Amino acid sequence: TVASFERLAESAHALVGTQYALYNDALMPAFSEHGVRIISHGERNPAQRKWVHDYFEREVRPLLIPVGLDPSHPFPQVANKSLNFIVRLGGKDAFGRENPIAILKVPRVLPRLIRMPAKVSGGKTLFVALSSIVRAHLSSMFPGREVGDFSQFRVTRHSDLAVDEEDVKNLRTALRQGLEHRHYGQAVRLEVSASCAESLASFLLAQFNLPPQSLYRVHGPVNLARLTQLIDLLDEPQFKALRFAPYKASYPITLSPGQSFFDRLQRGDVLIHQPFESFDGVLAFLREAVLDPQVLAIKQTIYRTGTDSALMDLLREAVRRGKEVTVVVELKARFDEEANINWAEMLESIGAQVVYGVVGLKTHAKMLLVTRREGKQMRRYGHLSTGNYNPRTSALYTDISHLTADPLLTADMEALFVHLASQSRLPKLHRVWLAPFDLHRNLVAQIDALGAAAERGEPTRIVAKMNALTDEALVRALVQAGQKGVKIDLIVRGACTLPAQVPGLTDNVRVRSVIGRFLEHSRVFYFRNGPDESLYLSSADWMNRNMMRRIELAWPVTDPGLRQRLIDECLVAYLHDGQDAWDLGADGVYRRVHGDTHAGEEGASRSIEAHGAQAALMGRYASRGLGRVTN
Repeated sequence: TVASFERLAESAHALVGTQYALYNDALMPAFSEHGVRIISHGERNPAQRKWVHDYFEREVRPLLIPVGLDPSHPFPQVANKSLNFIVRLGGKDAFGRENPIAILKVPRVLPRLIRMPAKVSGGKTLFVALSSIVRAHLSSMFPGREVGDFSQFRVTRHSDLAVDEEDVKNLRTALRQGLEHRHYGQAVRLEVSASCAESLASFLLAQFNLPPQSLYRVHGPVNLARLTQLIDLLDEPQFKALRFAPYKASYPITLSPGQSFFDRLQRGDVLIHQPFESFDGVLAFLREAVLDPQVLAIKQTIYRTGTDSALMDLLREAVRRGKEVTVVVELKARFDEEANINWAEMLESIGAQVVYGVVGLKTHAKMLLVTRREGKQMRRYGHLSTGNYNPRTSALYTDISHLTADPLLTADMEALFVHLASQSRLPKLHRVWLAPFDLHRNLVAQIDALGAAAERGEPTRIVAKMNALTDEALVRALVQAGQKGVKIDLIVRGACTLPAQVPGLTDNVRVRSVIGRFLEHSRVFYFRNGPDESLYLSSADWMNRNMMRRIELAWPVTDPGLRQRLIDECLVAYLHDGQDAWDLGADGVYRRVHGDTHAGEEGASRSIEAHGAQAALMGRYASRGLGRVTN
């Protein structure tokens, strides 16, 4: 409704205002204290202005083509989130006509921040924003005209690919065609400089068919994300203290380099806690499968793997070696569509069997299954994960990889691959909970059962770690279980619609978010009723879309030692985080935790109390001589 849109717009405007207040009042002064400044035209001395002018003439002007608007020069196509200028011109053009508005598009290939050389910076660390350089030279772009009001602007466009899966013959072809138009979808937001004249802002709103609520006036660059370039540009020793110390992940602690995975997994399952342990363990497992002549088949799901992937190279080598390779590629992984289409086409062209999951559902499950001949029988070895098969993000996200030769679990994986490829009816699974079939139902039932046990006076506990909690039925089940006496702790990094610690409603429910060096991405669900406990890993967040519109997995960790390791590292460590945690209050506000608010509770340890969970885990692996922080 219009009222809902206006409320959302009001919240979004407040959020953007906070962003720029932090940029101007906190971030830039903090950089200045370390001798780093982004200087405006008015702050530049004559030598610096000459250098900027020379840079503009050499690097920028050759790529700029201003467009004066008239009937034969309509408003140009403006790409999603690109930097542009709108300029009001006085006087007449070369043909004696008045065309008062011009648009100047700034190419994406140009860097948004440029560092001044020492010879003009006076030995200081000075940067110039590309927008400031262009702004200082607008007059020279319109010779013979008078430059009046002007503003930088950026338009955000709707970027979903609208493809009706039920009505296309080839999903891959339809998506590739849609990619060509992604940068020019329907406009949803317009950003301009805070000083932009009202007439220019109104002109742009009309041009993009946007209501006034979609206009954002910003006090700074229109794209703050481009400032991340500073991380790479500040590489001198004096800025070392501003960075995280480099961390080299350990090889998985329960594996030895060169050891056969097949031999090791026959003795028991293996967990890899990324990024504290390296994703190299997963690659080594696949590499051994590719090179082993006894391996006959490899099946894999792909959601996000990146544009350059050692894992995909291994799958290509497996095909070359004559193995049966089946890959379930999710073509609709948002903003990874093009990379996944390219991988699918490559694999298909060399003989792999490539399928695209189930129409109407995204395949978000992460599975790798290897079938190996051992004597007169076939044996399966599997890998399940809470995160993607992406070597780059595996060093940035916390996730759990689970390697197993469990016959029941790998039989479930085999059945799932057959189901995804053939669309045939799924048999009853032994261990796996599967969305959109029984995952949601089983989670609600598990929570309800603990609520009933708590009413009988039995000791009960739920601790769940995930990225988001917004599913109404699960929220309702948790609230009701808490009211019946179940002690519930939820570690939810992002969106959470459950009101925690509200007297008389959710006294037994605590919610916290942990925001640290690494992006928290693992999903771990723990349930306890007296001495009986179960723990599930999952690819799914507790959101309606994950439960009803995606292929998602949750699977149990049945080995007591591995289960306890997950409890210690993924749950207890985060419940006692005194550095990176934010607790949700009854008023709906998150507040930074200072010290261990759960001290003295079950599982507390001094190392966790003194550090953030991530720092403690890095230290734990480093103390074993495995992972290490390098100087």
